[in-house]
Amino acid sequence: MFKKIEDSQIVLTQLMLPSHSNFSGKIHGGYILSLMDQIAFACSSKHSGNYCVTASVNKVDFLKPIGVGELVTLKASINFTGNTSMVVGVRVESENIQTGTCTHCNSSYFTMVAKDKEGNSVAVPGLILETEQNIRRYLRSIERRIDAIKRQSIFDEKDFVMSNSDLEELKKHNMKLANDFS
Repeated sequence: MFKKIEDSQIVLTQLMLPSHSNFSGKIHGGYILSLMDQIAFACSSKHSGNYCVTASVNKVDFLKPIGVGELVTLKASINFTGNTSMVVGVRVESENIQTGTCTHCNSSYFTMVAKDKEGNSVAVPGLILETEQNIRRYLRSIERRIDAIKRQSIFDEKDFVMSNSDLEELKKHNMKLANDFS
């Protein structure tokens, strides 16, 4: 079974209240992450027809702060489907109600896994890719998966062997080695 991307897209708009803010009047990043997780859940559950859980979150960059009184709109789309998992792209925009200015504040990628009533992973429908943008996002998700696997294997605790080039790289950074590792 395959579904179109727009069949499971979700848009959520919410007014940012003082209770969502920190001491400087900006919205807590954790609150925004919570909203992002909720919309990723809704989008993936709508696509799969099952309850979904968050398996991972890839690259959360807070680009611009969000102020109290602004409208925040979150947009979620399925970017990739595996056997039981989906990558949900989430975009966060804020709107100043008084000026109408919209700002891109955050984008992130949530990997969600579909579960049955017993908590077992279940197959999800594939995606019908209709545009070049759909294809680009799908391929980009594949590349992120490949990069994640490479990072895990390179620095796997059991297989890691520190090299001279690792020590040279460390010297370029703001750290001090407590022991001589040469």
